[in-house]
Amino acid sequence: MNLNQVTIPSIDVNASVLFYKKLGLHLIVDASPRYVRFEVPDGDATFSIHQVEKLPKGEGITLYFEDENLDELVGELQEKGIQFTQLPKDQTWLWREAHLLDPDGNRLILFKAGEHRKNPPWRIN
Repeated sequence: MNLNQVTIPSIDVNASVLFYKKLGLHLIVDASPRYVRFEVPDGDATFSIHQVEKLPKGEGITLYFEDENLDELVGELQEKGIQFTQLPKDQTWLWREAHLLDPDGNRLILFKAGEHRKNPPWRIN
């Protein structure tokens, strides 16, 4: 199996489109304001957003986007006005992460994991 896409809910799809374009995603389906779909810059996965009247309650969704040049990416996004809740930081699980929220409050983690992405020292086989 290969993960094809992840879909998240949004109250304002148009505001989300502007946000995710700033992150560098490429819009490939535009059925605004009901639905949009993006290609991610690297890999084959896609990402979509669908309009809802009410967002889910609780902790919600966390999206992870990997980039080998994390610190440079964060700097570029800050220049575009993107606000971060955590700047790049080395984590105990051997990933370097930066945290932010999209317009609907969905949590995004931009990260660099290198070989530890799928093969941490504690991996079981």
